[in-house]
Amino acid sequence: MNNEIKQGEIRVTVVTMDGKDEVLGVMTKQAALAKAQELGGLDLILINANSDPPVCKIADYSKYRYSQEKKRKEKAKNSKATEIKEVKMSYKIGGHDYDVRLKAATKFIKQGNRVRATVTFRGREVQHDILGFELLKRLSLDVEEIANMEGKPRREGRMLSAILSPKPEVVKSINDAKRKSEKDKQKAKAVSLAARVEAEEDKVNAAKAALDDEKTTIGGVLDGLDLEDEFDDDDDMDASLDELLGSTKVADDLFA
Repeated sequence: MNNEIKQGEIRVTVVTMDGKDEVLGVMTKQAALAKAQELGGLDLILINANSDPPVCKIADYSKYRYSQEKKRKEKAKNSKATEIKEVKMSYKIGGHDYDVRLKAATKFIKQGNRVRATVTFRGREVQHDILGFELLKRLSLDVEEIANMEGKPRREGRMLSAILSPKPEVVKSINDAKRKSEKDKQKAKAVSLAARVEAEEDKVNAAKAALDDEKTTIGGVLDGLDLEDEFDDDDDMDASLDELLGSTKVADDLFA
């Protein structure tokens, strides 16, 4: 990167505003470095040292690394790590047993796995290997809509085997279904979160309404009370006592 690039003449591309690569042409390393500085202090990144001339890109190195890491994770996410499953058969397998092996191979392939189909021989049965080749060809034709045979069947001792791998459209279908499932899960989580938030808001609003009702009730009770009338009643009671007891010195001393 930058001055660490040893090549003197390089082919340069630059990332445009819309994220695409624009070819600037072949130039010297110094001219490319000057161009990188001119475009806003960007970096000169070596992309392919083995091409003639080597290819470099002018870009922000941190953004470039982030983009590459994102692509790597996306590729790893979409490409299912395949396993090799195996189905074994005798060259003189019966119709029912063959259907069982065919069903198993089809299931494995639709799951995105490669399948090793193996024909086994015992003792002198190996002389009938032509029947084994025909059996593997038959199996390959029965799954040709979803799988391809990798190369030709191979002999390994008393076994004859071939690898059946899922077709690209099968792998794509599996990856699409996986992405759809993940999107559905994310959508369900979003709906659930929105429902919880709405429920909490309803609780808060209900508590606020109950508090307002309580304030209204207390205010109505206080408005119904005539406190001035109560004070007037106290004055009337004092006057009645005066009339009953009279204004004597004894009474005055008693209530002093």
